Amino acid sequence: MEEISDRLKIKNATETIEMEDGPTDAIKHKKDSSMVVGFKMLKNGEGDVFISAGNSGALLAGATLLVGRIKGIDRPALAGILPAYKSQLLLIDSGSNTNCKPINLLQFAQMSTIYLKNTFGIEKPAIGLLNIGTEETKGNELTKESYKLLKEKSPELGINFIGNVEGRDAFSGRIDAIVTDGFTGNVFLKTAEGLGKFVKKTLTESFAKNMLTKICALPSLPAIKNLKKAMDYKSYGGALFLGVNKPVVKAHGSSDEILFEFTIKQAERFVENKAVDKMIEEFEKNRGSNEK
Repeated sequence: MEEISDRLKIKNATETIEMEDGPTDAIKHKKDSSMVVGFKMLKNGEGDVFISAGNSGALLAGATLLVGRIKGIDRPALAGILPAYKSQLLLIDSGSNTNCKPINLLQFAQMSTIYLKNTFGIEKPAIGLLNIGTEETKGNELTKESYKLLKEKSPELGINFIGNVEGRDAFSGRIDAIVTDGFTGNVFLKTAEGLGKFVKKTLTESFAKNMLTKICALPSLPAIKNLKKAMDYKSYGGALFLGVNKPVVKAHGSSDEILFEFTIKQAERFVENKAVDKMIEEFEKNRGSNEK
């Protein structure tokens, strides 16, 4: 380990996990990659949190295989934070489990509740199930069965389940977390990011069209800046990998220095609030309720 300063040390890793590498094979065979080295350091107590913008599949495989799942959690999940009206929205799963069972979505709801309580101080986080309608009978088999399970188990697990939520209501500020399978969640996440970029680009081009639009834009600049700030996903950091025994954060693949700054701050808060320790404690206490 090379010490650059009293705050920075570098541990050399000779192998690289490429984006096209198979996740599990990469973790098993590239033992001197930065990801495997970092996970082993985290497991051995040589660090408090692991952050990576690398191969998502390898990150999830490494965290599960090397750091280990929390007992009582069948599948850890990526929890991304998105801007919402005067608030933020936790989206889980945002891409790690494309095929889920109702028990997985129940556990996602419980992990969201524990994280939001401990990190953001929200006493009763409002948890919704992403669906194509608000009625209990709407959706496919997964959402209908998940609804029934969430409704049944939420009171004993301390989950404030508010029912089905449509995509158009997700950013209303009345919902703290949305649970869904990783396939749907990732499509939702990428669509929201794309829409945000579209709105910002369209606004900028519209006001810069000619001299008249530029003059008209001047009184609106403070409002435009506030809108851009509210829609900027960079200030919300990366996606948390909830359900493993140590804090792990997935940074966006196209991260720049600004996004990494906020991701590091997010990771620091994740550690300081001991959300993982609380998650381990809660799932141990409610082990029977989390099995189906």
